[in-house]
Amino acid sequence: MAYMSQEGYDKLVAELKRLESVERPKASAAIAEARDKGDLSENSEYDAAREAQAHLEDKINTLKIAISESKIVDTSRLTNESVQILSKVEMTNMANKSKMTYTIVSENEADLREGKISIKTPIAQGLLNKKVGDIAEIKIPSGTIKLRIDKISIA
Repeated sequence: MAYMSQEGYDKLVAELKRLESVERPKASAAIAEARDKGDLSENSEYDAAREAQAHLEDKINTLKIAISESKIVDTSRLTNESVQILSKVEMTNMANKSKMTYTIVSENEADLREGKISIKTPIAQGLLNKKVGDIAEIKIPSGTIKLRIDKISIA
């Protein structure tokens, strides 16, 4: 089961709808067009279209599973007492005093450009259940970092 925001859930549903209603017909049309070009045994265009359709169907099935296994988090029940999923955490790297802000989200919602990190990342795991003022020591591939929790809010 994957916990996620209503926004993240809605994005998954919209993407599934787009793939099924727009991309699937395009893939079928590409296969039909390639099939019309004759001998299928030596038709690389047909093979490529079939492979693209297989990838699309895999993506559709993966999204269907993610949607069926997701549980929307009721943000009204969340607290800013400690770090949890959907917490927006402002922190300071104790080594270089740089400030950073991350929102902890489900794996499907993670987007580093938006400052959203997956709850499964080492940083998110190290921050869970910490409170304002706590210093989290987190093992990352390049060593250990110390992050001081400056502020917790609900995303």
